[in-house]
Amino acid sequence: MQDYQRSFIDFMLDVGVLTFGDFTTKSGRKTPYFVNTGKYRSGSQLATLGRAYADAIERSFPEGFDCLFGPAYKGIPLVVAVSMAFAERGRNVEFCFNRKEAKDHGEGGVLIGRPLKDGDRVLIVEDVTTAGTSIRETVPVLRAAANITLAGLVVSVDRQERANDSSTRTALADVGAEFTMPTAAIVTIDEVIEHLGSRLTDADRARIAEYRAKFGGK
Repeated sequence: MQDYQRSFIDFMLDVGVLTFGDFTTKSGRKTPYFVNTGKYRSGSQLATLGRAYADAIERSFPEGFDCLFGPAYKGIPLVVAVSMAFAERGRNVEFCFNRKEAKDHGEGGVLIGRPLKDGDRVLIVEDVTTAGTSIRETVPVLRAAANITLAGLVVSVDRQERANDSSTRTALADVGAEFTMPTAAIVTIDEVIEHLGSRLTDADRARIAEYRAKFGGK
């Protein structure tokens, strides 16, 4: 594990984004841990988040990209934060994001920011992928705009669980295979558990192990 990953796990705990207890995911699963990126609420937090994404991108996508894309709505502040983190490092990174509904006046269209063109390598920045639904909605929007190449998908936390019982792979791996693109995360749930160690209660560790045994993927 890299230092930026350890720092990111501590950061999520400090700001209340990563919590342990009893929760229900959008899919209806009862989960012992929850990652709520809607808890990020300040400029300094977004700056820290953007730098962690930039670290993960530099490590996981050495072949590069031409544009960052943030799916509405949570992906919008993410691509802004990540592009600013790269600017701090002397790298000018462009981004775009989508509207939920096409605008029929002014400049019109669905996408805002960098206009996509044929041949662009687009890197999608998401918060957490549980079922891959938003990515399956996003890819047609990108491909309708131009003949782009999917450079990959990066998320903050890989929950490492299956989207459904018919798959043996994680939801993130499923999406990567479906769209033939590399995927990466700042951290995985296994890395979270490893780093926190004794800070987790025995009860939390037992619930997590049970959940991972039931829903975990490869």
